[in-house]
Amino acid sequence: MPDAVLIPTIPHPITGRFQPPGSKSITNRAVIVAAAATGTSQLTGVLDSDDTRVMAAGLAQLGVAIETDWPAARMTIEGCGGRLPAATAVIDCRASGTTMRFLTALCSLGTGPYRLDGTARMRQRPIGDLLDALGQLGLQARAESPGRCPPVTIAGGPPTAVETAGLTVRGDISSQFASGLAMIGPCLAGGLRISFAGELVSWPYLEMTDRVMHAFGSSSTLSHDTWDIQASGYRGRDYAIEPDASAASYFLAMAALTGGSMRIDGLGRESLQGDVGFAEALGEMGCEVLWHANAIEIRGRASRGIEIDMNAISDTVPTLAVVACFAESPTVIRNVRHIRDKETDRISDLARELRKLGGNIDEHDDGLQITPAPLHAARLATYDDHRMAMSLSLAGLRTEGVVIEDPACVGKTFPGYWEAFAAVTGKPCLPA
Repeated sequence: MPDAVLIPTIPHPITGRFQPPGSKSITNRAVIVAAAATGTSQLTGVLDSDDTRVMAAGLAQLGVAIETDWPAARMTIEGCGGRLPAATAVIDCRASGTTMRFLTALCSLGTGPYRLDGTARMRQRPIGDLLDALGQLGLQARAESPGRCPPVTIAGGPPTAVETAGLTVRGDISSQFASGLAMIGPCLAGGLRISFAGELVSWPYLEMTDRVMHAFGSSSTLSHDTWDIQASGYRGRDYAIEPDASAASYFLAMAALTGGSMRIDGLGRESLQGDVGFAEALGEMGCEVLWHANAIEIRGRASRGIEIDMNAISDTVPTLAVVACFAESPTVIRNVRHIRDKETDRISDLARELRKLGGNIDEHDDGLQITPAPLHAARLATYDDHRMAMSLSLAGLRTEGVVIEDPACVGKTFPGYWEAFAAVTGKPCLPA
């Protein structure tokens, strides 16, 4: 791709129908659980992206037999029965936080040593709380960078068999820590009990993990205080992955920004993904929301500002912030302090880029206030963050001269975004 693209303005309501590629979050959870299972799993609808390829490569390094057919969105995994085949491995997680966290936990099912590293930004993303939890299981795990950030080394072999292994995890840092630990629980001789300390962030992602685990035969009970996981193991199976709700948010926002309509196929109220709640947020802002049997539809413009707790749908904060810039009254987004530790600081850096457009943005420790103001042309940085690139591109639909730098960074989760953007809007983005 070019170093930067110019976003075309669309002077009319955008209407259309779209089905996003498979969910990254579900793909990476299903891959982990299938790898730990007994027997063969066939996954369909898997997402082909940088993150999922990195995850598959990491599991292969750990000795898991994986066959991938990326064009067909299919993956076949021969499970290892809860014990990693490779005695040692060095894994490059690149920029994938999910891979770093889930594989760090999974490595407790092997003998080690295992070493996991990633990009410069990955070496700034704290992982100490996850390592502390592994230490509670009797494992030796350490981080090498300042602030207890990767690279990570895990050694010491599988946790000692006990009646029930118990540990405490902070709930206010990353749900991926708890999810990674929970997914190894059924493989431990006595199961696992996770107690949560503090307020939980991204609760729907914990529910998603629990539902994927159950689909592969686990037995567990999840509450806001504890996660009790039985020593049931997993059984390989055929498993279909639903479309990505986070990716859907960009296309729903296209309708909300232009007063059009957009139908997203393959998602509904019963989705495993909490980010379908983004549609409800647009409903509060003035859009009409229609829930079909297996689809979500948005009609009309998001004209009202709102005050909203986005803790449960935090990946869609940048998207809603852009929509809020075009409303008729202020919007307050709160309770998303944890998104400062994503691929970039999605509060501070998002505020900086929206201000380049002329946005009136007040930054708070746990969120943003967006007061609508006239916007103008600007060249916007994306910080190697896929969600920043996709969300900020939406501002160009109604503002001439918006240029997005490093558009290729969308490959982390949605390599076909720019093609899908052109197909839905009817206009391609041009090199800038």
